[in-house]
Amino acid sequence: MKRKSERRSESRKRVCASLSDQTESKSDIYVHITDQLYFALLHQKVKSSPDRHCFCVDDELSYENFYADFGPLNLAMFYRFCCKLNKKLKSCVHAKKKIVFYTCGDRKKQANAAYLIGSYAVMHLQKTPEEAYSLLVSQNASYLPFRDASFGACMYNLNILDCLRAVHKVIQILKIHQTRPLFLLIACFVFQALQFGWLDFSHFNVEEYEHYERAENGDFNWIIPGKFLAFSGPHPKSKIENGYPLHAPEAYFPYFRKHNITTIIRLNKKMYDAKRFTDMGFKHHDLFFVDGSTPTDAIVTKFLNICENADGAIAVHCKAGLGRTGTLIGCYMMKHFRLTAAEAIAWIRICRPGSVIGPQQNFVEDKQTNLWAEGDLYRQRINEQENGSSKMAVAGILSGVEDISINGTNKNISQRKTATETTEEEEEECGGLTQGDKLRALKSKRQSRASTGSISCLNDVT
Repeated sequence: MKRKSERRSESRKRVCASLSDQTESKSDIYVHITDQLYFALLHQKVKSSPDRHCFCVDDELSYENFYADFGPLNLAMFYRFCCKLNKKLKSCVHAKKKIVFYTCGDRKKQANAAYLIGSYAVMHLQKTPEEAYSLLVSQNASYLPFRDASFGACMYNLNILDCLRAVHKVIQILKIHQTRPLFLLIACFVFQALQFGWLDFSHFNVEEYEHYERAENGDFNWIIPGKFLAFSGPHPKSKIENGYPLHAPEAYFPYFRKHNITTIIRLNKKMYDAKRFTDMGFKHHDLFFVDGSTPTDAIVTKFLNICENADGAIAVHCKAGLGRTGTLIGCYMMKHFRLTAAEAIAWIRICRPGSVIGPQQNFVEDKQTNLWAEGDLYRQRINEQENGSSKMAVAGILSGVEDISINGTNKNISQRKTATETTEEEEEECGGLTQGDKLRALKSKRQSRASTGSISCLNDVT
């Protein structure tokens, strides 16, 4: 007799074949996700029928590219997709119908659609990343790898499986933090991380996300809620320059205070006087390295030390808050949460599209093994201090993450040199637009709708 799993597999194949028969193209692909839910790669739009409900988000949720980049779709779009699909699955009207989420777009649209349904399966259906990905490719479907926002040839491929692993890792980290003893939750950062989580849609404010990620409203995103905020670099004066809204440091003060941001780290050349932050009680650090390049080991070490000893949340910026900013935040995530380089890049891009660019991707990959080893030693030292201060206890919570990496093998390669050592003055003398300037200009052009906030005072919609 056939085993139950074999009979179920054959049944799923029959259903997929039946659905395929209802479309005009025999090369259409149907993927079985659950007994009710299906994902389809179709050549044209299809209509719902009495026994199936079909829907597509190709035009509704679309990636806004800088150059040739095309995904993954950001956190707000993933949230909106989950809400839409959950509503359909819970609807009494569709209770006896097959729910078919389909895409009939190009291969870029297919990759983003597969990322959405795969991430949904990981988050809501308790699938492992490997299980979800195996479903997506079960009918011999193949997907383009995502690429970065650099101008020129692609130097690094980010795959759908990397994104699914990033989503899964974030969920696992949240679960680990939730099991920690309550008496250790002393710091505001820990409380925020537990209350809102990295990926806790029950507390996710999609309107706030979409408001503040816009150039005119501050151009910033939380990468780790309550710990890291990535933002576009402030300017001496709030104004519009070449179509891009520039914000003075004072514009950020109300939001930073409300959200316990205590430390600012600047990675680009000095565009404003740091005293404007420090005079208001914020700590400010300069760790300059050239736009589009990778940091030295000394800069990485200084960045990690600052972040490990910060009392509150940290706001990090370079020119556009994408390349240099994402690179160093990714290093922290690898050391303290044992994410792989691909998982770190994937998560940062889901939160802030366009982050980690060109050679910075390979740099993050090269640093993974060393940063994992540093993190292991860091956690060991923390655990050995049984009678340490409350601050050290909190650091233990934040860093005491078990090895929940998935297939995290990587090469231990020496740091690549992508640019010679350059001072701020030398960079300024080079003239012309830097990578950050171009990215900010492109972001402003694609977000040309009327501003919903003031340029001199960022509205807080929370």
